[in-house]
Amino acid sequence: MLSYQECQQPLVSVIIPTYNRPDYLKQAIASAIKQTYQNIEIIVSDNCSPENPQALVASFGDSRIRFWRHQQNVGMLANQQHGFKMAQGKYIASLHDDDIWNEDFLAKLVPPLEENSELILAFCDQYIIDKNSIINNIGTEENTRGYKRDKLAKGIHQPFYKIGLIDKSIPTAASCVIRNKFVDWDSIPSEVGGMWDLYLTYLCCISGYGAYYYPERLTQYRAHEQTDTMLSGSRDVQAKIRKAKSEMFCYQVFMEDARLQQFRKYFQQKWLEANTTLGIGLLRSEQIAVARPYFWRALTKQKFSARTLVALSLSFTPQFLANKLIEMSK
Repeated sequence: MLSYQECQQPLVSVIIPTYNRPDYLKQAIASAIKQTYQNIEIIVSDNCSPENPQALVASFGDSRIRFWRHQQNVGMLANQQHGFKMAQGKYIASLHDDDIWNEDFLAKLVPPLEENSELILAFCDQYIIDKNSIINNIGTEENTRGYKRDKLAKGIHQPFYKIGLIDKSIPTAASCVIRNKFVDWDSIPSEVGGMWDLYLTYLCCISGYGAYYYPERLTQYRAHEQTDTMLSGSRDVQAKIRKAKSEMFCYQVFMEDARLQQFRKYFQQKWLEANTTLGIGLLRSEQIAVARPYFWRALTKQKFSARTLVALSLSFTPQFLANKLIEMSK
């Protein structure tokens, strides 16, 4: 009897969006090429990096790689979507240019999808690695617990609204294989920005199909200073503003979806928190008058928030003093 690997495998499209990280990109492509699951196409979509990575990509000499380079920077979401739209596979999987897959990632996640046509995606747990590709054991355990994958049962989850949109257990951008034909890539609006992976999870959730969890760490997510998550923290004000706007848009959509009404209070709270975050970002960029309405909105629609109240107070504080106190509002 032929094994699964020896049988004809359906095509999987591996989407690698990239921008200006050639060393990491090389590792990401290598991890895709080394998959024990062989029937893949690798789509590298370059967002007009200062140094064209075409020669690096060509150096692998693998006919399964397709390369596209935008003539101008189109933004993270548009670059990612372009890769998805190029995909010809029955399944798609996103691999960011700074992440790495274990060799058996696809070999373990594709079979459950093949065996059950009622599944839209399969996902796994992940390791956290640093800029030097060294596994952060503490960070890895915290990540697993933080997204509640330590308590998540192996197998089928249907529906999966809670694990997808509340617990955020599904790492759609890094550790997930999705059935391609069920997703309309043009239906992801530009307003979702860097929250595209959460919005994609939402689209999968409302499809009516199920999700499959494979409880092993089959991928390596790189935590370093240039990730969007890090940039949207305390250092990059504009990244903070962009992320808050994306969160507000997503949670507004979720709040208004009748299929998700049991979670409406949660989504509203996250939307209010994003209002405060946006206000803080605007305050830090000295757009005081623009920031205040977001604080007032957050305060009037929730019982009490010390974070919002402190931020609003800072908006009435002389700028030189507010700059010293602004750390309190993060």
